[in-house]
Amino acid sequence: MATTQVRSMDAPIGVSDSTGRPQWGSDVVVDMMRLLDIDYAAVLPGSSFRGLHDSAVNYAANSKPELILCNHEMITVSLARGYARAAGKPMAAIVHDFVGLLNTSMSIYDAWCDRTPVIVMGGTGPMDAAKRRPWIDWIHTANLQSNAVREFVKWDDQPWSIEAIPESLLRAYRIAVTEPAGPVYLCYDHEQQEEPVAGNFKLPDPSRFRPAPSPVPDVGSLREAARLLVNAELPLCYADRLGRTPQAVRVLVELAELLAMPVINLGARWSFPTPHALNFWGMQGELLPQADVVLGLDLVDLAGAMGPPASHGARPTEGGSVQLGDKRVINISMDELATRALTTDHQGLPPVDVPMLAEPGAALPLLLEEVRSQLDAAARSRIDRRHGHLADLQERLRARQRSYIESQWDHPQIAEARLSSELWEVVKNEDFLYTSPRFRTMAPGIGEIPDSGRCLGGGGGGAVGTGPGFFTGVSLAMKDSGKLLVSMTGDGEYISGCQALWTAAHYHLPGLWVINNNRSYY
Repeated sequence: MATTQVRSMDAPIGVSDSTGRPQWGSDVVVDMMRLLDIDYAAVLPGSSFRGLHDSAVNYAANSKPELILCNHEMITVSLARGYARAAGKPMAAIVHDFVGLLNTSMSIYDAWCDRTPVIVMGGTGPMDAAKRRPWIDWIHTANLQSNAVREFVKWDDQPWSIEAIPESLLRAYRIAVTEPAGPVYLCYDHEQQEEPVAGNFKLPDPSRFRPAPSPVPDVGSLREAARLLVNAELPLCYADRLGRTPQAVRVLVELAELLAMPVINLGARWSFPTPHALNFWGMQGELLPQADVVLGLDLVDLAGAMGPPASHGARPTEGGSVQLGDKRVINISMDELATRALTTDHQGLPPVDVPMLAEPGAALPLLLEEVRSQLDAAARSRIDRRHGHLADLQERLRARQRSYIESQWDHPQIAEARLSSELWEVVKNEDFLYTSPRFRTMAPGIGEIPDSGRCLGGGGGGAVGTGPGFFTGVSLAMKDSGKLLVSMTGDGEYISGCQALWTAAHYHLPGLWVINNNRSYY
C-alpha cells in the first residue's frame, strides 16, 4: 500500500496510513471515527485503551483522528467541548477505564448542561475476571463502567464484539448531534481492542445513518404565538442558546425590529448583537414588569429569567416564578427531551401558554413569516409608539453602563471592568473571538459584540477548572482561521486547569490568555 503523506501536528516518522483494511478491533474503531469525520481525539494515555492508541498511531498515522495529548483527564473532555462549540461538529475524548472516567465526570456534566456533543470513549477490563492482574486490574474495572456517568450522557454503550462496533459508533454519533445535543460514552474491553479481525471487514456507509433534521413547531402554535406577539403592548424576548446558529440570530434581529421587541441575551450562547438598539441586557428588572408577552428562545432557565427564586427574596407563586399576572409566555425549546432524574439541571418549571417543542433556529423563520402575515394597522401603530419608549430606555441603559465603568476605573486594584476596557482597546480592531463569558456582562458599556462569530458565550455545569481546556479546544478548532482568540478568566479557574496551557503550547495553538488575579478565592 502506498504511503500517505502525513500532515499531523505530532506525526510519527515513517508510519503509513493503512486505514480501510482493519486487522484488530481497535482498527475498526479508528476507521469508524474517520468515516464520521472526527478529526481529533484528546487523550491522557492509559493502558486500558492501548489498542486504540496503537491503532491511531500505527494504523492511521496519527492523522484523522489525531491524538491531542492532555495532562489531565478533565481537560480531555473540556477541550473536546470547546472544539465542538467552535467547529460545529463533535470531537472525541478517550479516557482510562473507571478511574479516568471518574476524573472527567465533571467535564462530561459540563457538556451535558451545555447541550454540546462530545464522543467520550474509554477502555475497560479485562471483563473476564480470570484474566485480570492482581489488584490493579480489579480496582480499575467496573461491572458496568458507564453507570458513573449514565445520568448525564445522552446514551452509552459497551459493544461486546468487533462486529457490533460500527453500529454502536453510528448510533452514538447520531444521538450526540441530534437536538438537544449532548455527550455520549462508549467503552471497549481492552481484549476486544486487541482481538484480530476475521476475514475482510466491510465498513458501513455513514450517509445512510445520518441524523434527521430538527422538528418544526405545530402550525396552530405558530399562529397563536404570532397573534400574542402582534397584539402585545410590550413583547419581551429572552434568548439564550440561540446563538449556536448564526442564521437564527439574524432572524431574531429581523423579528425584533419588526415588532420593536426588546431582547435580553442571557449568554449561554451569544444570541443578539450588543450594539443594537433593541439589546436590553441589564434592564430585565425594568422591562419584565411592563411586558405582557414573554418569548423564550432555548433558555437554560426560563423560570429563573421570569423571576428570582425564593432564596433571593421574591415570593414564588407559579411554577417557581414570581407572579406573572396577565403575562402570556411563549417557549421554543427542545430541552424537554433532555430531562433526567439524577440532577435538577432542568431548572424550575415555568408556566407557559404556548409551548413549542422545536429547535428555535428552525422555528424562528416560520414565526417571522406568521407575524408578518398578521400585522395590521393597529399593530403597526403600537409598534411605532413602542420605538419611542424603547429609545428613551436605551439611552438610560447606556448612561448607566457608562457610569458603572467610570466608578470602577480607579480602584486600588484593577477592577474587572477596567481590565475589560483595556483589553477591548487592544483587540477591537482585530478579527477577535471571545471564548469566555466574562466579557458579556461588560459589553456594550465597554465594547461591542456584533454577532455570534465574535463571542461563544457561556454555558456548562459550573465546573471550576474547565475553562482553560475549553479555550484550548476552541483554539484547536480555529487554529487556521486567522482570528485573535481571547480568553479572560479568573485566577482560581486558571489554576484549577492550567495544565491545558501545556497542550496549547505543544501544538502551537494561538490564543491570548488573560488572567484576572484577585489574589483570593472570592
